Amino acid sequence: MTRVRIDAADPAEPDARALIAELAAELTRVTGHFTATSYAPEDAHTPRSLFVIARDPADDRALGCGAIRALPGGPEGVAELKRMYARPGTHGVGHAILTHLEDAARTFGYTELWLETGVENERGLRFYERHGYATIPNFGPYVGHPEATCRGKRLVDA
Repeated sequence: MTRVRIDAADPAEPDARALIAELAAELTRVTGHFTATSYAPEDAHTPRSLFVIARDPADDRALGCGAIRALPGGPEGVAELKRMYARPGTHGVGHAILTHLEDAARTFGYTELWLETGVENERGLRFYERHGYATIPNFGPYVGHPEATCRGKRLVDA
């Protein structure tokens, strides 16, 4: 497992932009599309939102990123998981980022995390399944889009 330090960051900073560009290229390769407009850097600066970068503590190299934000137009207790990415060869970094964001979501008072990815993103879907994310009906802008699939996870006991 790669050692990692996770820091809050601005998604407009150079390391964040590089990671998001890599994510965009990978999702475009796997699914045929990437919607850059579904998350803007200013989303990280809204209440109960967070963007993080995972770094190698030895050399400060950026290894991955992820974000949570209030679900636009969604239920009060639901946050949306966005921009999850770990560079290839960084075993365990995605898990560390996801765990960090789930803990932050609980701290912010969220009871659920929802996400969307492409139905062709088999690697991502397996990752989320391993971490307890189950299929939910497509929400918000993903309703009526058969190329999209949504997942959700309860963060607290009912």
